[in-house]
Amino acid sequence: MTAGSHLPGRRGRSTADGRRGLRPARLAAADVARLGAAGLRARPLRMVLSAAGIAIGIAAMLAVVGISASSRADLDRALARLGTNLLTVAPGQTFGGEDAVLPRESLTMTGRIASVSSVSATGHLAAHVYRNPYVPVAEHSSVNVLAARPDLLAVLEGGTAHGRWLTTTKPGTPTVVLGSGAADRLDIHTPGVRVWLGGQWFAVVGILEPALLAPELDSAALVDWSTAENLLGFDGHPTTIYTRSTSVEATRNVLGATVNPAAPNEVKVSRPSDALAAARATDSALSGLLLGLGAVALLVGGVGVANTMVISVLERRGEIGLRRALGATGLHVCQQFLTESLLLSTVGGLAGAATGALVTAGWSWWRSWPVAIPPWALAGGLAATVVVGVIAGLYPAIRAARLAPTEALAR
Repeated sequence: MTAGSHLPGRRGRSTADGRRGLRPARLAAADVARLGAAGLRARPLRMVLSAAGIAIGIAAMLAVVGISASSRADLDRALARLGTNLLTVAPGQTFGGEDAVLPRESLTMTGRIASVSSVSATGHLAAHVYRNPYVPVAEHSSVNVLAARPDLLAVLEGGTAHGRWLTTTKPGTPTVVLGSGAADRLDIHTPGVRVWLGGQWFAVVGILEPALLAPELDSAALVDWSTAENLLGFDGHPTTIYTRSTSVEATRNVLGATVNPAAPNEVKVSRPSDALAAARATDSALSGLLLGLGAVALLVGGVGVANTMVISVLERRGEIGLRRALGATGLHVCQQFLTESLLLSTVGGLAGAATGALVTAGWSWWRSWPVAIPPWALAGGLAATVVVGVIAGLYPAIRAARLAPTEALAR
């Protein structure tokens, strides 16, 4: 029995002449992890800065995906609450290029369509609203004045943020409800004040919540339909008709001919939820662009890790030579440096994932959105860090493994 056969951690193997030689021991996974962690602890500042590059890339990617998903979740929730069966009708243009006018009877005729479950309307008034009669005429804050049917909010499934709607107002009473944007422009935040509208005082009785499916109401002052006819000279022609239907496509096909039988081509029919769907698609495209920027940041972080590992190999040639002289194989050295790279990128990835999740949660809380972080984004971000760690550490690890003990010790 040779002396080498008594060495712990080595197993004998047969040679060509029948004697038993030495076989290099294998490092256990726990030993490799401890070696890699020790290499990181030896240079903490450099490792923290390198991990920060990975963390920024992962945090950017996860925050973009999370905020975009939370925004879409809020939009889906709003659409589920408001419904997608709302259609609006507005006058188009005549063949001569002039603005068309909807007939006074168009609201009644729309209500006769079998698939229409509810209908309401607003009409534009040639009036302006001011805080007081001393404001110059040109400074009307771009607030439109609309005549509104009493059942408008019921059809739109909207509500008031403050005060009440016009339904409890006696017809002919000078009262007005402001949209959310109009209230901000007039610097009115609570009902009970008066505004100068159409040459007379009107009492503000309510302020609307933001109307997602009818954003034109946000910048409007709404007056009761009969009050507008009695006090403001409204001619009764609707400018926008809102309908809820049990069959959207069937209703859309007959709305033009029903609203204006004499000139159906002068009628514009739209579906507000389509605009929201388009906004969601635009948001997805923008998220894709930002996701690409996050990937670039992750790539830059990976380059930083590779640079750190290459410098580490150059600085630790003495350590590598000593380990090789004591019996460590090239595979052992390769495992050590590859593990360091993996640990470095994984730590950065975990820090980036936590940061991205916190940013998403904070932004969603501020915007009152539901927090929606796709599980695939978390898994993909962590998987990306592993890939970056392997790629960034592979070349330095192979370079370290190829250093001959005598060459490393000589330098």
